[in-house]
Amino acid sequence: MIASDLPQVKLKIVRRSSHPWIFQKMVEKPAERLPGGSVVNIVDRDNQWVGRGFYNWHSRITLRLLTADKDEAIDADFFARRISHAVELRRNWLKLDEVTNAYRLVHSEGDGLSGLVVDRFGSTIVIEYFSAGMFRFRQTFHDILAKQFQDSQFYWFAEEHVQKQESFDCHAPEPPSPGVITEHGVRFRVAAGTKHKTGFFTDQRDNRKTLASFCAGKRVLDLCCNTGGFAVYAKTLGQAEDVVGVDLDEQAIALAKQNANLNQAKIRFVQGDLFSWLRDTVGTRSETSPQRFDVVILDPSKQTRDREEIDFALKKYFDMNKLALQAVAPGGIFLTCSCTGLVSEEMYLETLRRAAWQTGRTLQILKIAGAGGDHPFLVHVPEGRYLKALFCRVV
Repeated sequence: MIASDLPQVKLKIVRRSSHPWIFQKMVEKPAERLPGGSVVNIVDRDNQWVGRGFYNWHSRITLRLLTADKDEAIDADFFARRISHAVELRRNWLKLDEVTNAYRLVHSEGDGLSGLVVDRFGSTIVIEYFSAGMFRFRQTFHDILAKQFQDSQFYWFAEEHVQKQESFDCHAPEPPSPGVITEHGVRFRVAAGTKHKTGFFTDQRDNRKTLASFCAGKRVLDLCCNTGGFAVYAKTLGQAEDVVGVDLDEQAIALAKQNANLNQAKIRFVQGDLFSWLRDTVGTRSETSPQRFDVVILDPSKQTRDREEIDFALKKYFDMNKLALQAVAPGGIFLTCSCTGLVSEEMYLETLRRAAWQTGRTLQILKIAGAGGDHPFLVHVPEGRYLKALFCRVV
């Protein structure tokens, strides 16, 4: 279908933003019924050209703008150009192939492909769909990526809440067998198709290496350790004396133990609730002298996707940080993270300030980091800057 033949969707507003999301309240519902994920031309209230993108009346994000160029069609060639541009960033500029065979290939809005995430784990390519429009082009993405990464196996999925919000059905194939990836010489077993995102948290790669630099000869505690990323780095690259990892997820702990074994790293992993474990170990229920650690990492999962639950998420972060701070030895290092995109850096700093005040600790902020360069965000799409990683010295 040529561009002039595409359905046209009109906005209720004059467009004064370059953000790719246009919400339902800003859009006039077309007279004709359009399938979710249809490619449409977009004009504003005054019939001025806005751009071309995906339309989905079922979604709160009713329009996802892909191009503002009238002459640019949304087709296989368009997606091939965007994906090639994304791969070029990772390979030619970031030179990630020199340090790892696992990284994010496409980071949704950050790569101009709103609603699409692609991760590479060695010879496995994992595609996650966040929009009905991207899902309609699934075979196109498979074909493009198969040319870029020959002899790769593919896995694709969409989380249930996304399928419900976007009104499409994604029947994921059988998950591939777990594979082993390498990152800065450290090995990890990755199980794509588990509930841990696409299989591994590549966004913390740089922060894991930075954390390791503080660990030589130290006692390290990794809270919400998941599959052991920070813990394994601390022991292998960091040469920590003693490392303990704690996580509630039994499946994650099992994989963390495998990752420790892959690297011949002696790490004690504990399956349990961090609140109970911390209270028993360093808090009010400790029957012996409270334990303290030279380096403590707190990297919990996303606390909310709902703007109405931000206060609840901040309360949870406050409680976790308050307890975790009590485990840090005087003068020790504390890395505290939030991957909740709705919680801003300012909000998280204020939560950390209150937690420190409540525990009588003083924090020196050494560094505020985020996700690695393979998770870029656009300056006009601040939602893409979701990860906050605060390196602190605790006095």
